[in-house]
Amino acid sequence: MGNCCERAGNFFGPQNNTYIRVSLPAVCFVWQIAMVILFGVFIRYDEESDEKGWHEFKRSHNITSNIENDFYFRYPSFQDVHVMIFVGFGFLMTFLKRYSFGGVGFNFLIAAFGLQWALLMQGWFHSLDPVTGKITIGIESLINADFCCAGSLIAYGALLGKVSPVQLMIVTLFGVTLFAVEEYIILDLLHCRDAGGSMVIHTFGGYYGLAISWVLYRPNLNLSKRLNGSVYHSDLFAMIGALFLWMFWPSFNSAITNHGAGQHRTVINTYLSLAACVLTTFAISSMGQKKGKLDMVHIQNASLAAGVAMGTSAEFMITPYGSIIVGFCCGIISTFGYLYVTPFLEKRLKLQDTCGIHNLHAVPGMLGGFVGAIVAAAATEEVYGKEGLVETFGLSGKFENRSMSTQGAYQAAGTCVAIAFGLVGGVCVGFILRFPLWGDPADDFCFDDEAYWELPEDEETIPPVLEYNNHMINKHQDTHESQFSLEES
Repeated sequence: MGNCCERAGNFFGPQNNTYIRVSLPAVCFVWQIAMVILFGVFIRYDEESDEKGWHEFKRSHNITSNIENDFYFRYPSFQDVHVMIFVGFGFLMTFLKRYSFGGVGFNFLIAAFGLQWALLMQGWFHSLDPVTGKITIGIESLINADFCCAGSLIAYGALLGKVSPVQLMIVTLFGVTLFAVEEYIILDLLHCRDAGGSMVIHTFGGYYGLAISWVLYRPNLNLSKRLNGSVYHSDLFAMIGALFLWMFWPSFNSAITNHGAGQHRTVINTYLSLAACVLTTFAISSMGQKKGKLDMVHIQNASLAAGVAMGTSAEFMITPYGSIIVGFCCGIISTFGYLYVTPFLEKRLKLQDTCGIHNLHAVPGMLGGFVGAIVAAAATEEVYGKEGLVETFGLSGKFENRSMSTQGAYQAAGTCVAIAFGLVGGVCVGFILRFPLWGDPADDFCFDDEAYWELPEDEETIPPVLEYNNHMINKHQDTHESQFSLEES
C-alpha cells in the first residue's frame, strides 16, 4: 500500500514551495465572504435567542422567568467544550520542538473557520425550516458546531507538521461536510445515541486523518527526523493541553445530553473512567521501558483515551464499575498502541501519524462505539424504567417499537458507518491535497515553524558583547550596526 502512495506522489509531482502569500489570503477572504453571504441568507436566531421569539415562547409555554432559557443550562458546558477545542487541542499539539506556533496557531485557524461552516452544514441537515428555508441557531447549535470542528482537529493531529495552512483549510472544508453527512446518517437515519461522539467525532476524525496521512505518505520524511520530537519545555506545554482536555472531558461528553439524571450520570461515568485510565497509562508506560521510566507522550495522550471511549456509553446505565473497567482497558490499549502499533503502522503500512491519533481517537472511538452497542443491547426496563428507556434512547414516534437488541445492532452499524466515512473520505481528500498547488513543505522542511511563521530571534543568537544590553535584544538593526562597527575597528 505504501508503494501506491509513493507512485501517486511521483505522479502529482513535488510540493516544495511554502510561499502562501497569495493562496492563504485568497482562501481565507473568499471563504469568509462566502460565510457572510450564506449566513445572511440562511441563519437566524432560534426562539430562545430572538428577542421577540423568546417573549412569545415564554407566553406559549407559561414561563415566567428568564432563567429557564436553555442558555443557562447549556452555557457552562459550552464554555468547557470551547476551551477544549481552542486550548486543549491546540496545546496538546505543541510537543514538537520547533512547531508550537503551528500547533496552536493552525488549530485556531481551522477551528474558527470550521465552526462557521459547521453551523451551516449541520443546520441544513438538522434544523432547516422547510417553510421559511431558514436555519435557526442557539446555544446547543454552538456546542454541536464545536463538536463538528473536533473531527477536523483530530485529523490535523495525524498531519501535524507536514501540511500547509491552505491544505488544512481544505481538510476542514471537506471534514466538516463529511461529518455533517455521517452524523445525519448515524443519529437521524439509524437513530443511534452518541452524545459524547465516540462514533461521529472520534472514530470518524481518527480514520479521516489516518487515511489522509496514508495518501500523503512521505518516503523521505526522515530528512526532518531531527525536528520530529520534543524538548523539555515543549512537552510541558503539551501537558497543559492534556490537562485541560482531561479536566473538561466530562463536560464534553455531557454537553448535549438530557437535563437531569442523564447529564448527571454522564459526568460521573466519564470522571471515573478517566481516573482509572491514568493509573493504567502510568503502569504500562513504566513497564514498556527497560529502566521503568515514564514516557511523557503516553501520559499526555493515552490518559485521555477513556474520555473518547466513554463518549457513547457514558449516557447509559453502564454503572460506575463498568466505567472504571472501560478506563482501565483503554489505558492499556492506548499505551500499547504508542509503544508498538504506531511504529508498526509506519514501518509496514507507510502510515505517518505525527500525534498518534490512531491510539487516542480512532481505536478508542471504535471501542467506545461497540461498548455502547453492547450496553444498549443489554438495557432493560427493570434497570431504566419505561420512561427512562424512552428518554435515554429516544424510543418515541417511529422508533417506539424498536427493541433494545435492535438498538444495539444499530449502534454497532453506526460505528461502521463512521469508520467507512473516515477512510473513504480521507482517501479522496488526500488525493486532492496531492496536487502541487497548496504550498506544503519539502521533506527536509517539515515540523518547522519557519516554513510559515515569522519567528522571534533566539537570545542565543545575540553577540556576546551585547548581552548586557537587554533593552537592545529586539533591536535587530542596531545590533547589526554595532556588530559591523566592531568588525571594522
